Amino acid sequence: MYRTHTCGALRLSDVNKEVTLAGWVQRVRKLGGMTFVDLRDRYGLTQLVFNEQTDANLCEQANRLGREYCIQVKGMVSERERKNDKLPTGDIEIIVGELTVLSESLTPPFTIEDQSDGGDDIRMKYRYLDLRRAVVRKNLELRHKMTILVRNFLDERNFLEVETPILIGSTPEGARDFVVPSRMNPGQFFALPQSPQTLKQLLMVSGFDRYFQIAKCFRDEDLRADRQPEFTQIDCEMSFVEQQDVIQVFEDLARHLFKEIRGVELPAKLRQMTWREAMEKYGSDKPDLRFGMKFVELMDELKGTGLFPVFNQANYIGGILAKGCADYSRKQLDELTDFVKRPQVGAKGLVYVKFNADGTVKSSVDKFYTPEVWEKVRQKANAAPGDLLLILSGDKPNKTRTQLSTLRLEMGDRLGLRDKNRFECLWIVDFPLFEWSDEEQRLMAMHHPFTMPNPEDIPLLDSHPENARALAYDFVCNGIEVGGGSIRIHDGQLQAKMFQLLGFTPERAQAQFGFLINAFKYGAPPHGGLAFGLDRFVAIMAGLDSIRDCIAFPKNTSGRDVMLDAPSLLEDSQLDELQIRLDLRQENE
Repeated sequence: MYRTHTCGALRLSDVNKEVTLAGWVQRVRKLGGMTFVDLRDRYGLTQLVFNEQTDANLCEQANRLGREYCIQVKGMVSERERKNDKLPTGDIEIIVGELTVLSESLTPPFTIEDQSDGGDDIRMKYRYLDLRRAVVRKNLELRHKMTILVRNFLDERNFLEVETPILIGSTPEGARDFVVPSRMNPGQFFALPQSPQTLKQLLMVSGFDRYFQIAKCFRDEDLRADRQPEFTQIDCEMSFVEQQDVIQVFEDLARHLFKEIRGVELPAKLRQMTWREAMEKYGSDKPDLRFGMKFVELMDELKGTGLFPVFNQANYIGGILAKGCADYSRKQLDELTDFVKRPQVGAKGLVYVKFNADGTVKSSVDKFYTPEVWEKVRQKANAAPGDLLLILSGDKPNKTRTQLSTLRLEMGDRLGLRDKNRFECLWIVDFPLFEWSDEEQRLMAMHHPFTMPNPEDIPLLDSHPENARALAYDFVCNGIEVGGGSIRIHDGQLQAKMFQLLGFTPERAQAQFGFLINAFKYGAPPHGGLAFGLDRFVAIMAGLDSIRDCIAFPKNTSGRDVMLDAPSLLEDSQLDELQIRLDLRQENE
């Protein structure tokens, strides 16, 4: 037996017990003729004591221990003279009588502490060491607890957990697929699933009624803090349901998770906001409602009422009111201007209006407008003395609203309004069924081709499909899209109409989705579902800025696993076996 107890288990009630512990050396401290070793495992940390006067050889052996040595000790539990109230085991220590080094360690490249001296790159390269840090391990423990709660919750409501394939056929809509060559079918490729979408719909056709899966999904997208090339969904589907039925089940699931994990009681009924309202008020389909700063549209007040050409040519002028910020310095305002001009924001400039505490108004476009215009602006914005109004304009309203949304979040951060321990959840509903793609020069499905149109808008499919709404819904928390879903099309003729509007010929639709189209000919039930992003949900619960910190072995921002050095080149023999030839052309400089 390597251990009788873990390093987090022993208390005062265990004093005078003979115990055996095993773990890793956190640190070694030498004080006079005494050596103290902090021993760590997954469960906690226990102080070991070696006394030179009692056993000089054993103490010398302890003095040779290095950080992260894996050791076993046997000894007696004793009450500590100087207790450590920051540790659960801080009332006791182990008087060691026997020490065994199970495995020596090189000096680790960074400290295994909550506040490590290692940067992201080095910690990702040695992720197996980074995972020894308690602050990282706790995120994985939280993830485990959440998946157990999810499984039990759904099991109690008659959901069946069904695994779907990882090697499937490629689909043309959505993000780029990761593809896998097939040795047994030369020249042909599998794709890794972006989600189990069509497969879970087939399970509904099969009569499974309620399905769920903690599903691995893959999308070849540019990465950011809340996106990884492989991620995990709590994926669900239900038969014989309407939109509100699905929303109710998963609102209850969210309420259950918040209560069990964070002790937070969500409201008995979450707010539902239409996509249009979200865009008009917050410039985002995932608004952060922890703070105000609703958009103030200023077209009537500023377009054509002065000589500022930028506003006079704009199709949208909007602003946000930062309460109490009229004392912002020129440097701070310049920083905000530089912020909105960044490529990832894309605005051409920023206009500010200071409503000073003395009643005067100061603006970056003062000379173009009269005091009467500024008074109308003040009334429209409901500004008080001491407030600051920040304004953006542009020719494309939704694009400008998106830029203003980014500025709103930046101001929320600067003013400390985005408290990670406060949770504001809501549903976004009534999404557009389609969105226009400038790249493809055609309508694209905003969610996916299987989303049911709002029954009221089905006549619009023949006249103005761009105005049709979808029976789709997103669950949003603190400005993060945690999950989304929709009611699905189960009628073959309506599905064919959708494919037609998306530019599919009948032949192409049959080639890509024939298995689903054919299944619908055998009595498909009305059905719908939703998927929560597990990684994002865990990150919110843990108060993390990036989902990487709740994934055991994540990729970096370039989509690489620096620990495994993947992706990597294949041997020529492997390429020959797959009948693949590489043509890596380099442009001449």
